[in-house]
Amino acid sequence: MYSLKSSLTQKRLNQYLVKEIMEATPQQLLLKIYDFALLNAQRKNIEKTNAALQELINSLNFEDEKASEISTGLFRLYQYCQDQSRKKNFEIVYKILSGLRDSWKSAFNM
Repeated sequence: MYSLKSSLTQKRLNQYLVKEIMEATPQQLLLKIYDFALLNAQRKNIEKTNAALQELINSLNFEDEKASEISTGLFRLYQYCQDQSRKKNFEIVYKILSGLRDSWKSAFNM
């Protein structure tokens, strides 16, 4: 009985998360990726931290001339964080990403 109840609860949580993600703005999604990266840096999970960093890299815009310089700087920071994560320097990763997340949140006025 417990596993059935647990399974139903998990299914409802998953449905809630899918709905939340599908209705999120691009700004909210970006912050969610940062949250995921930060959580997994705290947990010292290399795979999930680097997966989140890769998503952040994939979201960069190098085609817009105005955004290209900023994207290049962020790309370098994200790559550095991936490297530090592989070296298990999660404190550095957490510090960099939390600062970036706070900056984005302020920029989005959220």
